[in-house]
Amino acid sequence: MTVTDTYGTSTHTAQQLADLLAERLPAIFVERDSHYFGVYFLATFADATRIKVQPNTVPGDDGEDDLLEDDHPDMSVLLIVTAPAEAQLLSTELAAVDGLTRLRTSRS
Repeated sequence: MTVTDTYGTSTHTAQQLADLLAERLPAIFVERDSHYFGVYFLATFADATRIKVQPNTVPGDDGEDDLLEDDHPDMSVLLIVTAPAEAQLLSTELAAVDGLTRLRTSRS
């Protein structure tokens, strides 16, 4: 089973949030560029936990940007943590980040 926590912020840019988290966590964020997601930052831990920091907007097919989180248009940056269910989640560390709000948790 996998647990996915989605957070949002309008306080930080994606780069600022990735840099802030890199200072607080034993993580190295690698900048990636995707046709679908645009520029985002990804860190992977030894226990297979992945943290992705990305803008809430993605390039749309019509040349206009689309929101990934339609329900949260006020959140300019998303942070998505995907972890095995048995992994210790980073909720304590993430709760201490100013302006970061948990939007939802899902299990699959």
